[in-house]
Amino acid sequence: MKHRNIGIVSGRSNILLRPEGTALFLVLFLAAGTVLARPALAAAGDAVDTGDTAFLLVASALVMLMTPGLAFFYGGMVRQKNVLGIIMQCLAAMALISVQWVLWGYSLAFGPDHLHLLGGLDWVGFLGVGQEPNPVYAATIPHQVFAMFQLMFAIITPALITGASAERMRFPAFLLFTLMWATLVYDPLAHWVWGAGGWLRELGALDFAGGTVVHISAGVAGLVCALVLGRRRDYGRIPLPPHNLPMTVLGATLLWFGWFGFNAGSALGANGLAGNAFVTTNTAAGAAILGWLAVEWLLHGKPTALGAASGAVAGLVAITPAAGFVTPPAALVIGGIGGAVCCLSVAVAKVKLGYDDSLDAFGCHGVGGTWGAIATGIFATKAVNPAGADGLLYGNAHLLGVQVVGVAAAWIFTSIVTYGILKVVSLLTPLRVTAEEEEAGLDLSQHGESAYPDTGLAALDVAKGKRVTAPGELAVNWMASQGNPAGAGLFRQE
Repeated sequence: MKHRNIGIVSGRSNILLRPEGTALFLVLFLAAGTVLARPALAAAGDAVDTGDTAFLLVASALVMLMTPGLAFFYGGMVRQKNVLGIIMQCLAAMALISVQWVLWGYSLAFGPDHLHLLGGLDWVGFLGVGQEPNPVYAATIPHQVFAMFQLMFAIITPALITGASAERMRFPAFLLFTLMWATLVYDPLAHWVWGAGGWLRELGALDFAGGTVVHISAGVAGLVCALVLGRRRDYGRIPLPPHNLPMTVLGATLLWFGWFGFNAGSALGANGLAGNAFVTTNTAAGAAILGWLAVEWLLHGKPTALGAASGAVAGLVAITPAAGFVTPPAALVIGGIGGAVCCLSVAVAKVKLGYDDSLDAFGCHGVGGTWGAIATGIFATKAVNPAGADGLLYGNAHLLGVQVVGVAAAWIFTSIVTYGILKVVSLLTPLRVTAEEEEAGLDLSQHGESAYPDTGLAALDVAKGKRVTAPGELAVNWMASQGNPAGAGLFRQE
């Protein structure tokens, strides 16, 4: 049987001739051209507030930390043969979107409005995005700082999707999908909700820190990916428990820590609104853990560490759109219900419907984000944020209707465009690893390395179907079977 070479680089294979290589080359080419074009605006004037600027710089760093935290959170939940695969996808999203955002992503999301649907190309390459504030978005903060804060949201959103497609998506397909999805789904949706002139913003939809833009879009896209890719070969056949729960709990706490920058930073200033968002964020996370564990205890008879970690994330997702619009008591309700509903989605709905959302990206982010957006329409009050609106409990049923419209628009747009992107990518390169590659694991088949080369955890040579005595031999046998003995030598133990 003839096998395709899946090593890091084959001596007879030119990466530039493959679709993913061409895409990466194009990104770098555009970057080089932009650098030579013209400089950004001049130095900032007196309008910049140093306190607000320092606050948002720190908030941006906290949000950046969330993507490595997500890598740990997801990495602990996959099987040990796939941990580097999921971490690599998160790191690749950080790199790819950092470039895409500067070249064209920020301009499409926040640039001058076109037809209330998309930003223009005026700010391509950050041209005109300088040290002076942009009063439309943040009057006391340099425009570049605001843009970089928004970049961190753009990075983590496609990284969240990987939780639904974990353990079976090819890395080249992931790269192409991520670049196209960020451009065709995230950037337009961000403009609809946050961009000046965006139609949902003009309609009055509230999304303080990304319940619709980040979590609904990522969760729904994850569900579409899971359905298109199909279930993992072992799903429903054998238990697939997390390989390292302490890693997952560490990731969840890093996400919780970073979420203070995510939500409080969205006040865009060191002020009372940021303080309220900080309080509601922490309150909802705590309430959601209790809500998740209560349901889990009733369903399975025991509360679990995985349930607590997942509950925290569910609560943080649910409060994200509401953090700067609701009171702390409302955050208790939003978080508690969010934790319970997301647990039911994961433990009951997913099992009955039979889809393989590997790490529950849809169950936590799609469901939690939807509940949070609707809850904003119920609990929002101008007493917290005069720039917002009163919700249903304060006599304004209209806001709840607007929030439902926003949720429906995000669901429909994201699902249709995500499906189309997957179909286009599948024409350029296979979406899913082969059965043999899946059995060996994405660490070896996609990256030619192992997270645990010196342990006995990888003692079953699935590529050959025989027992081996050393994990290094697994890598050697697998890589050799794929025609890459030199790459396999990286794992050979002395």
